[in-house]
Amino acid sequence: MHERELEGEGEASDYLRYPAAMANDLVLDTQIRDWVLAPLSLVMVLIGVLRHFVSKMMRTTPNPDLKAVKEGQIVLRARFLKAGANHIPARAFQMRKAYYNNEESGLLHVPKGQGNNMQAQMLSDPNMAMDMMKKNLSMIIPQTLTFAWVNFFFSGFVAAKIPFPLTQRFRSMLQNGIDLSSVDVSYVSSRSWYFLNLFGLRGLFSLILGEDNAVDDTQRMMQTQMAMQMGGFGSDPAKTLGAEKDGLDLVQHEWVLPKSEQRAESVLRHLLQT
Repeated sequence: MHERELEGEGEASDYLRYPAAMANDLVLDTQIRDWVLAPLSLVMVLIGVLRHFVSKMMRTTPNPDLKAVKEGQIVLRARFLKAGANHIPARAFQMRKAYYNNEESGLLHVPKGQGNNMQAQMLSDPNMAMDMMKKNLSMIIPQTLTFAWVNFFFSGFVAAKIPFPLTQRFRSMLQNGIDLSSVDVSYVSSRSWYFLNLFGLRGLFSLILGEDNAVDDTQRMMQTQMAMQMGGFGSDPAKTLGAEKDGLDLVQHEWVLPKSEQRAESVLRHLLQT
């Protein structure tokens, strides 16, 4: 009896001396797979699908701005004129250029002080502010509830193991909520598994729901917030029209039709000589 106790104490002391042995001998129970790993993954997928359909129901189709559509068509027509300037006579080009670049009534002329502040315009739109609030709520509320659910029911669980060795730099990412340095880095905690599912299921959602799904709104919102912080919320129509006007002024017109016969003759002679 005494010898068995000494043997047990010896094994415990070995684990204390060599914590790597405890990490290598760590075996995950199948109940953890059935009641932690699988339910957590399934719930994350179902919440993502549900959030997609809820966001789709709450999404409103904005009415097109007549002024923005008109300015966009003007820009396209000006670009077509620049691309085909040499295929029309000089007089026709000058007439079209004056139609766009006239300092009083030109389509591309924007008087000073009438440039649109896109950030103020979009933030003052109640419909757009409501849409942004709906998107934020549909993203924040499910994530908050799911994270609280994981912390309450699955806190401290070792849920999975990565089938290949990893360095110590991955410990903070894969073992969030477990303060044991003796556990091998390849083991994944339940909280870290939640974050891996949160950011790693976008490919699965793209296969299930399509490329244009509401689950990818996280990245779009981050880009929108970065644009707002930089002071540019969307493109400024005044700058776009001004750039097209400057580009049209720089076009050097050279009508290609009078020289077309000479070019055709040179091409035919080259073909006959070869």
